[in-house]
Amino acid sequence: MELSSEDSFCLNVMLAAGVQAVRIDSNGMTVLGLTEKGEAKVALHPNCRPDQYLKLVKQSLAEHALDSPEGYPVYLRRWTRMGQLRDDNLSKLLLTGEEEAVVAVVHAPGLTNEIARRAWWIMPTLENARRMLEKEAVARGEMGKVLADFLVEHLPFEEDDLAIMDMVRTLLWFDLVSAAAEKKLWARGKQHGAYYIAFLEQRPDRLPNPLPARADYAATHALLAPFIEAGNPYAQQLDRLLSGPGQTFLAACEEAMQRPGTHEIVSALLNIYGAYLESISLVEGKARSMEEIIDRATTLASDEHHAPAALPQLKPDLIALLTLAGVNQWAAYTVLQRTTAVNALLRTKLKPVFEPIQEQMRVLRTAKF
Repeated sequence: MELSSEDSFCLNVMLAAGVQAVRIDSNGMTVLGLTEKGEAKVALHPNCRPDQYLKLVKQSLAEHALDSPEGYPVYLRRWTRMGQLRDDNLSKLLLTGEEEAVVAVVHAPGLTNEIARRAWWIMPTLENARRMLEKEAVARGEMGKVLADFLVEHLPFEEDDLAIMDMVRTLLWFDLVSAAAEKKLWARGKQHGAYYIAFLEQRPDRLPNPLPARADYAATHALLAPFIEAGNPYAQQLDRLLSGPGQTFLAACEEAMQRPGTHEIVSALLNIYGAYLESISLVEGKARSMEEIIDRATTLASDEHHAPAALPQLKPDLIALLTLAGVNQWAAYTVLQRTTAVNALLRTKLKPVFEPIQEQMRVLRTAKF
């Protein structure tokens, strides 16, 4: 069985004209080609069942693009989605009319801005936009803004927490959203905690809706100044938390704990605390209760090596600081391994973890002078 002579001729003419990408409209039985001047179109005239005829069309396209009359090897799906694809074949794959070939291109580590533009013309989906923005060449190219706008528009319909966190991380990392769009993303955190995670990870010191420094910041900063100038990391981190950005960070973390959502969100949130205080991090790769973490922080707060220990009036703040520096996902391990709860019920289960953390955060947000 072969293509009709008319279709074969028209397809050959279109391909010979130097198309950049090919898309097949199976419902309209049409082949579309992307050219430098716009789109070329070939209406098909099947001489057999539509599905059989489309297979013949794809075979013809693959033979032209890949010199393979058998078509694109879709059985390589898993391999190509893992990014195991030669970069010099990417543009050719976009001429096969096979959606799985487009997915392979999207996952390729050598994806360029131009190839991304062609792939997007063929298959503009949320997953493809997400994967293409993972490539720096695309994110920082002209397609970066196009794909980012698409993600922002369609994110409200995404239900997977990990996908939301990954997409917002990418948008913030490459600065792909406007100030207005950024505020909208942040506002969605009030309904879905996954949105907060990326902000707290990527921009902990420049979050939306900034708060002022703690009321006694001028006085505490004066006390800490000699230690800060000497390069003491404990004094530096305490001063950071008492400043405007630090107070904003603490308030945002407390807000995020009101909407834990899922286990993945909780783990990511708790890891943020230790990461924020990385220079004095006390996190460990094993489960510890909050009581253990606070007891250790209290002991360390009396150590002369911790500069603010020389300032007894700041000891509660130092204990709170060291407590947060010792928190990561392992603090909730005992709770999370015993429950599959989500949302409000999960928040109730996590009270033994969240309430002590919130108490220490309130210490850091309460003026002492």
